[in-house]
Amino acid sequence: MIYENYIRVLYVDLANNKIRVENRKDLSEYLGGVGVASKLLEENVKPELDPLDEQQPIIFAIGAASTVFPVVTKTVAMFRSPLTGELGESHAGGRLALTLLLAGYDAVVILGKAKKPSYITINRNNVEFKDARAFWGMSADEVGRVIREREPGGGKRSIIRIGPAGENLVKYSSVCVDTYRHFGRLGLGAVFGSKNLKAITVVGDRDLPVKNFKEYFKVYQEIYKRVTDTEIMSKYHDAGTPINVEPLNAAGALPTKNLRQSVFEYGENISGETFARKNLVRKMACTGCPVGCIHIGQFRREFDKGHEYEAVSVGYDYELIFALGSFIGIKTSDEILKLIEIVEEEGLDAMSTGVVLGWATEAFMKKLVTEEQTLVPLAFGNTDNYYKAIGYIARRKNDFYSALADGADKASDIYGGKDFAMTLAKNEMPGYHTGYGAIIGAAVGARHSHLCNGGYSIDQSMKEFDKEKLVEALFAEEKERCLLNSLTICLFARKVYDRKTILAALNSIGYSLTDEDLTAIAERIYKTKIRVKKMLGFDQMKVKLPRRFFETPSMNGLLDENTAYELMGMYNKKVEEMMAK
Repeated sequence: MIYENYIRVLYVDLANNKIRVENRKDLSEYLGGVGVASKLLEENVKPELDPLDEQQPIIFAIGAASTVFPVVTKTVAMFRSPLTGELGESHAGGRLALTLLLAGYDAVVILGKAKKPSYITINRNNVEFKDARAFWGMSADEVGRVIREREPGGGKRSIIRIGPAGENLVKYSSVCVDTYRHFGRLGLGAVFGSKNLKAITVVGDRDLPVKNFKEYFKVYQEIYKRVTDTEIMSKYHDAGTPINVEPLNAAGALPTKNLRQSVFEYGENISGETFARKNLVRKMACTGCPVGCIHIGQFRREFDKGHEYEAVSVGYDYELIFALGSFIGIKTSDEILKLIEIVEEEGLDAMSTGVVLGWATEAFMKKLVTEEQTLVPLAFGNTDNYYKAIGYIARRKNDFYSALADGADKASDIYGGKDFAMTLAKNEMPGYHTGYGAIIGAAVGARHSHLCNGGYSIDQSMKEFDKEKLVEALFAEEKERCLLNSLTICLFARKVYDRKTILAALNSIGYSLTDEDLTAIAERIYKTKIRVKKMLGFDQMKVKLPRRFFETPSMNGLLDENTAYELMGMYNKKVEEMMAK
């Protein structure tokens, strides 16, 4: 807690409807956020049990300066991933961090399984366990609306919930946070479903006086000006991350049609500029952020004969445009928004869904599976059939879609096509084919969640390929992001929060830290993550890279498979040296 020498942890036992609160002084050395969550996961995870066993924990944690400074907006979730079997980590914005802070908790540990579908409400003085049987089967959007109508709204409130995919234990199902944000990657929604947990509502209403307001406000204003008055974050507010589509396509780095191509012939039709011109209707921000990077697009949907239309609003960003656009050959912004909408309704991770559909389409083209199994003929660019297939995945419609619900790696184990199942350490690839940094960075990332160490960015900035420099840059960034994620800074603002700024911010609200302390905290967190991964059976050198990565030219030309494995070995050696200290 701010101004305290302990981390306040709420433990929730779903099986027995019991709670307890502990003030953990020992966790203070992990600062907050991902550090605290990693340590709590290490304490509570059960390596001998299945990831969806009811005894596995869900951990939520906020950072050492959550919502107290601009763009420090994230809550981290940690769990054993049902998709990969190892450490699962996902971050979400919205209002959740603020409400946990104002409810008086740094972290929440959820254990056990409710006897019937349930949701819980958390506030400063109480936790209530409530019946969610009437909600089971509802979309994430519907259950959010019903809870808002049913529950009192005093104070600041956040509602997180799952859709049908989570209930059906789809291994990359998501948790929706306040409608437009998500704990997306690695299957937290399935862990919720395995616990009969449909939703959590958090209400925070306490005051949080600042002790040294003069110093705090000085630092706050300096950060605020850097966020709003410089170019550092302007792109995130303007067209947003979709602005990346055209440059990546022009560079030959946009994964297209299951990475059979790295250039999409319809790239201009799905560019950030096109979305802004045709579909953008408003911009939103997470609580505590002045940027407004959440871009809401709108498309028309016919709901009845006789030209009866409704306007549907959904959030979009680069990764969704890649996964549900170029990767499966979708040619227009309206069609992408249509697919995003059904993914949101069902409660799936958009990136994994698109990459899984890419593999399924190619498997169908190569006659590894039949239309009797796919139920609809899958073809790149066929939006209507993909729309149906997404619903089939969420409900595990048959054996084939049940395999897809377990991820592209698992499906390719059953049906073949391993060489073009575009996964990295069992998680579906992110939207960059820039070079070795993107591939190795995702393969060695501590959370295997998304862009752990910015490898794609290193590819784009490195003027001349150098193995040692690449590995060193990946390793340094991986550790530094452990620090940033202990504060739960939105990583869009990572260039705002340099070491000097971090120290000024933390020390203005009661901490007494040095640059050496920050380095020690970053390494402490990274070591904890590596211990958890090894505890759960992860072996870096057993990761197999799909051959397609080395068959389709990247931004830096064709990549060599042997070089990629050499780089992975070099990185693993640095990790082992760190752990031996």
